[in-house]
Amino acid sequence: MDLLGLSRQVGAALSRAGLTVSTAESCTGGLILSSLTDVAGSSAYVQGGLVTYSNEAKTKMLGLREATLVEYGAVSAATAGEMACGVRKVFDTDYALSVTGIAGPGGGTAEKPVGLTYVGLAGREGLITVERHIWDGDRIANKVRSVEAALQLLMWQLTD
Repeated sequence: MDLLGLSRQVGAALSRAGLTVSTAESCTGGLILSSLTDVAGSSAYVQGGLVTYSNEAKTKMLGLREATLVEYGAVSAATAGEMACGVRKVFDTDYALSVTGIAGPGGGTAEKPVGLTYVGLAGREGLITVERHIWDGDRIANKVRSVEAALQLLMWQLTD
């Protein structure tokens, strides 16, 4: 399914349930929020989002703990989880999506290769899940696949 089709499905599910969503994005640079708002009527369920590319922005705007960055790094399951919980709190939404990763082409290491991405989903009851992915595309493809993964994660939660 294409990105717009998936965004429409997510939007319809959120609207039917009367639920809201927000996003905290790093490596995708706002592409999740852009995809959600490509759908007419998305203001009914999208509250907002934050692009927190730097570690400083993650700590200041999302309340990410400095200790998390020191222990696990910006690209980690722990960081993705805290990002999702933090942005959900900022916008007081039912759900929040987060993404942090290494889009490429540089920046990877043996432990954290290019394409490594963590997608988080938080709900009112707390963190629901964080998924780990390693994409093998170029920078743009890795970003798009991360957005697809985030939207699919939310869709699964909404239809579960």
